[in-house]
Amino acid sequence: MVYAYIRVSTDKQTVENQRFEIEQFCARNNLRVDRWVDETISGTKDVEKRKLGKLLLKLKSGDILVCAELSRLGRTLMMIMSFLNDCMKRDAQVWTIKENFRLGADLNSKVLAFAFGLCAEIERNLISQRTIEALARRKADGYTLGRPKGIPTPSILAGREEEVQRLLNEKLSFAGMGRVLGVNIKTVTKFLKESGYEINAATLADDENEHEPHYEWHCFDFNEYHFL
Repeated sequence: MVYAYIRVSTDKQTVENQRFEIEQFCARNNLRVDRWVDETISGTKDVEKRKLGKLLLKLKSGDILVCAELSRLGRTLMMIMSFLNDCMKRDAQVWTIKENFRLGADLNSKVLAFAFGLCAEIERNLISQRTIEALARRKADGYTLGRPKGIPTPSILAGREEEVQRLLNEKLSFAGMGRVLGVNIKTVTKFLKESGYEINAATLADDENEHEPHYEWHCFDFNEYHFL
């Protein structure tokens, strides 16, 4: 049987490119894929924990496993070599497209498998090192790396939901609510928005000789929500 194996590391990557490569390769070499095996998983995961491990157990003498490149089998030299060794023990062949590699039971195949695996690991290490160096340069230039850090602080009105609800029921303006609660009007409106209350500014109303935004009221029941 001819098996085609496809692996991507994240959901953002697509298997279609690898599938196209394998289809074109098999057409040129008069091969017909009997079964496709694809998975989204890191190549650092043990082969036994991947679909590739289950596929290995099914390989028999004369079977061919086709993949886009050796790095699809694993991310370390030892992992790739171990897998290729298991294939050779089963007298199964591994064909890769990028390296144009044919793994059989002959000595040349073993030497090539080691050489290609070593080159793949060296290339990954170089890419990783260049990435680290580039990040170090940006940090030295004053850029902040990664996502902004910070934990949202709870509102000072947390725990006073019943009092807020009472003021809402009394149709008190937001500025008036702020004076009663001892907070700024922005604190009141922010708390209501974060609690799921829809605020729509409509007109300006006169509240104790002060002009302030007037808002449309929507029924809101704090008992339906849980606050930290």
